Amino acid sequence: MDNYGWLSILPPIIAIVLALRTKQVYIALLFGIWFSWIIINDWNFLTGTLSAIEGMVNVFKSEGNTRTIMFSALVGALLLFIQYSKGVEGFINQLNKVIAYFEKKQKGYSRVIVQLLALLTGILLFVETSISSLTVGTLYRPVFDKLKIPREKLAYIADSSSAPSSILIPFNAWGAFIMGLLVTQGLDNPFGLMLSSVAYNFYPILAIAIVIIVIVSKKDIGPMAKAEKRTLETGKLLNDNSKPMLSSEVTSLAPKEGIKAKAYNMIIPLATMVFMMPINLVYTGWGNVTDAVSTSDHIFKAIGQGSGSSSVLYAVLTAILVAMVLYRSQKIMKTKEMIDLVLKGISELMPLALLMLLAFAIGDACNELGTGKFVAEWSKDWLSPEFLPAIIFVISSFIAFSTGTSWGTFAIMMAIAIPMAEVHQAPITLVIAATLGGGIFGDHCSPISDTSIISSMSSASDHIDHVNTQLPYALIGGIITIILYLILGFAL
Repeated sequence: MDNYGWLSILPPIIAIVLALRTKQVYIALLFGIWFSWIIINDWNFLTGTLSAIEGMVNVFKSEGNTRTIMFSALVGALLLFIQYSKGVEGFINQLNKVIAYFEKKQKGYSRVIVQLLALLTGILLFVETSISSLTVGTLYRPVFDKLKIPREKLAYIADSSSAPSSILIPFNAWGAFIMGLLVTQGLDNPFGLMLSSVAYNFYPILAIAIVIIVIVSKKDIGPMAKAEKRTLETGKLLNDNSKPMLSSEVTSLAPKEGIKAKAYNMIIPLATMVFMMPINLVYTGWGNVTDAVSTSDHIFKAIGQGSGSSSVLYAVLTAILVAMVLYRSQKIMKTKEMIDLVLKGISELMPLALLMLLAFAIGDACNELGTGKFVAEWSKDWLSPEFLPAIIFVISSFIAFSTGTSWGTFAIMMAIAIPMAEVHQAPITLVIAATLGGGIFGDHCSPISDTSIISSMSSASDHIDHVNTQLPYALIGGIITIILYLILGFAL
């Protein structure tokens, strides 16, 4: 059957409803995959179930999917390396020296500097949102407490610097995941499309910009203004009836004892991964360029033609090898110890790899059903393409808010948004950006978001207080984003 009509939208709708009801994205995606193949196999439950299993197995037929899943698992090893080697601690120690310098110069100004440094730290740790929010909250908490900055403000900075930086600097699992989703939709040059969409991904940009404005201007609004007033006047870091969440560790593995904390043990491996990404793109795309007029033009075009999944996989493998040599030369770790760390790091990020597997599988199933094409054709007669980016942003925001996950939102919405953009002839980069930005916005506002919960936990803040104090700033960014998408929808 070439056209499944309204049946084609049932699996993603059921997946969304299940995610809303159960708060279990894995179960929702798995059921959506299963139900898709039941429909495809004419309601034969046995054949459909077996086809669903084969559909998940077939994810690995795509070399790009396999590389992306491998990369996601290996990032866990790199994160454990930099934590166990005291690289993160050494980096923060250097930042604390900068804080101490400004505190001597002008005491009141040190509050601004420490908040900006916390934001900068979260942005620099764009490799993974959990490590970003956990590091910022855990390591800056004592300094914030000393300077009488409310815990809610620390949680806000930790939350607003994690996911936005990871989506805007996509040399990480986020970028690999998004490229995999774009490949699933049959798009050429997924890396180039993803990078082009960054310029239109307004919400993450606004989220970081609003944090900077709030810090520098020293002007807060809503519940955050009350929190600042409470802490400055009474010294209370939390509300009287608050129940702070608490975490004392950045990862499940404590730093190794008896070694000196050095910042370069974090900086060198992460810099290696980021540096190797464009190098690998040039390498993998060099042979695909046939119309270059100069060496610089060849390099630029090769980056656009390179394999994103290969590049991120090679980059993280290189970073791990560099880290091994670096730590072995300092006698921080023995070879067996490093191998054990790699295996432990991989195991810790297996849930992320599983989510990618299910996301790719439901994308393939929706393509088989023609979900995106049906929705696009159905909306062609009544939906103006000028409104499409704003509508996609709002729908993605609602799903992410309700489910608490931006990744699950990307998996569900990409299969619908991209075909709609093609049928309505809307700018594809704008629609991709709206899908990604909506996922981040909804996730930011959601009380069940994992990054919001981790930010509250690492900052030892009451979680509901964190959500309430962050919400006004997020809504401002979201409203401005919708307006911008409406303007660009008519302008482009």
